[in-house]
Amino acid sequence: MSDKRKNARVPLDIYLNKYLKGVPYLARAADISQEGVSLARLLEPEHEARRVGLQFQLPGSEEVIYAEGEVVREWVEAGPRRDERSGVRFTLLTERHRRMIDDYVTRGPQGN
Repeated sequence: MSDKRKNARVPLDIYLNKYLKGVPYLARAADISQEGVSLARLLEPEHEARRVGLQFQLPGSEEVIYAEGEVVREWVEAGPRRDERSGVRFTLLTERHRRMIDDYVTRGPQGN
């Protein structure tokens, strides 16, 4: 199986708002790259939405990042809890927020 990712990912263990049709639902991030973020579904209904809004803060920052993204992959994590996960590719970010994410990924979690 080939890895289609173009950018390095770093761990990101935070809770965030994932907006579906304008309604926020709690999700948990597992990792982030310059291209997108991996999320675990926590409190959201079953849906077919591919476009989502995201609202989150990177560790060590007080600034809230707003982004739009597209769900490009969904899977169920093996294990006792069978976590439902998704990969979201960023489709809309301000230049400032893109730079913040780039800096976070470049430094890695230990540098933040």
